[in-house]
Amino acid sequence: MKALRGQVAIVTGGGSGIGRAAAEMLAAEGAQVVIAGRRPALLDEVARSIEQTGGRCAAFAADLERIADSDRLARFALERFGRVDVLVNNAGHSSKVRNIRYVAEPEWESVLAVNLTAVYRLTQAVLPGMIQRGSGTIVTVSSLAALRPGLIGGAPYGAAKAAQLNLMGHVHNVLRNKGIRATTIMPAEVDTPILDNRPFVPDSRARSTMMQAEDVARAILFCVTLPPRTVIEEIVMSPTVLRDQSADIEVARRMGAPDGQD
Repeated sequence: MKALRGQVAIVTGGGSGIGRAAAEMLAAEGAQVVIAGRRPALLDEVARSIEQTGGRCAAFAADLERIADSDRLARFALERFGRVDVLVNNAGHSSKVRNIRYVAEPEWESVLAVNLTAVYRLTQAVLPGMIQRGSGTIVTVSSLAALRPGLIGGAPYGAAKAAQLNLMGHVHNVLRNKGIRATTIMPAEVDTPILDNRPFVPDSRARSTMMQAEDVARAILFCVTLPPRTVIEEIVMSPTVLRDQSADIEVARRMGAPDGQD
């Protein structure tokens, strides 16, 4: 019997990368998956692909930078399917400018809105039903930047990812005795579309040593399909081979600096 038959899962950032891979794996285990993201065409393609292989998937276009869209997504899932058993907070983006000296307020606010505020709103929205049923799993895809801040992730992204870790720790410590499981997964470099926003975009050689989206998705699936008596609190993932990031760091250090300022 499929481990997630009869369950409903929300996966944010489900149109590509880790979110798409996770949605496909959850659906293969029998979950009805609601995928959310900013690009309807990508979401529809993922939903069709999942349903063509016998899974069940609904797409919901949402820009999680807007609080109202987080609320709309939660209402859609709860009103259409009556419950949410699994929430995968995967959507995220980083600032183009990484150095705290030069990050402008709009970029700061944008990164925190998607990576932190949306996680808070969605988590809060699904908790009542989970608590009522005495079970539920919330997995948040954070980043190694939560533990090792610097110019690779950047100041806004690292701060938001560290806050995600703290927030999931709160959920775990406060609600574990009500049957709620909260997991934070902290991957280092993964070859996904988010890399295209970096100040120094990694080339194919750099990406060849990175983890792939399905690697993180397998970790998500593992956490979700464990017996309810067991929770994985934190997972740190990194590529086996560490590449030279000195060029990336140097470009990120200067991005956004006024002319002539180092």
